[in-house]
Amino acid sequence: MKKILLLSTAILLMLPQFAISQTDVDYYEQGMINYSTGDHKDAIADFTKAIEINPGYVKAYVNRGVTKFDLGNSQGAIADFSEAIEINPDFANAYYGRGVVKGYLEDYRGAISDYDKVVELNPDFAYAYYNRGSAKVYLENYRGAIVDFTETIEIKPDFASAYYNRGSAKANLEDYSGAIADYTEAIEINPEHANIYYSRGVAKIYLEDYLGAIIDYTIAIEINPDYADAYYNRGMTKLNSGLKDSGCLDLIKASELGYAKAYDALREYCNLLNFKYWIDK
Repeated sequence: MKKILLLSTAILLMLPQFAISQTDVDYYEQGMINYSTGDHKDAIADFTKAIEINPGYVKAYVNRGVTKFDLGNSQGAIADFSEAIEINPDFANAYYGRGVVKGYLEDYRGAISDYDKVVELNPDFAYAYYNRGSAKVYLENYRGAIVDFTETIEIKPDFASAYYNRGSAKANLEDYSGAIADYTEAIEINPEHANIYYSRGVAKIYLEDYLGAIIDYTIAIEINPDYADAYYNRGMTKLNSGLKDSGCLDLIKASELGYAKAYDALREYCNLLNFKYWIDK
């Protein structure tokens, strides 16, 4: 009996020497954990091991591509997304990831082509429409962009940036009333976004609503006290409205924040000889 117990103990002591081999899924899941904790290089190593075990592991290629992009390896990311597409031509996320990288590299037409495939495979992919619209803006296809932002809003009605970008596209088409309506909707969703108030102020200028523009620039400045553009535009609007003292003070603030055009405006409209007077006032 004693010999049997000793033999059993010997077997137990030997067990730790046998390592349990990890599967492709184990490496993939570990890669996802490392990615979520910011250990991107370890994540890439894990995804690579998963691919070595299972060369057809589409999600491992896609997430390795995402991780490479986060580390600044755009071409490596595109290669991984493309490999995933070769394996599974119907995997929408692979086209989406490749489209994002192409947009980053300013290959807007290539990005649009990938987003076209995404929405073909998944018609409810709101961010694909949004990103395609953004790419169209860079190509100055504002009408096409409006269609995409509208589609985004239909899928995701609380997407403030979609309203904002649609408003900006409308402004580029000189539809300032439409732009203001979209900016106002965006503000309803996100009232702490200074750029939206600023852009709505600019649109109001084109409609000669100078008081409304001043109010919007003021709110933008309250949210972002270092918003040089808003100080400059508010200053110029005040000057055009006969509020010289207050307008010049805004231009001074814009110049202090490094806004170059403010210096020229101060010389032309505020009399540079009295510059110190305006500061001390």
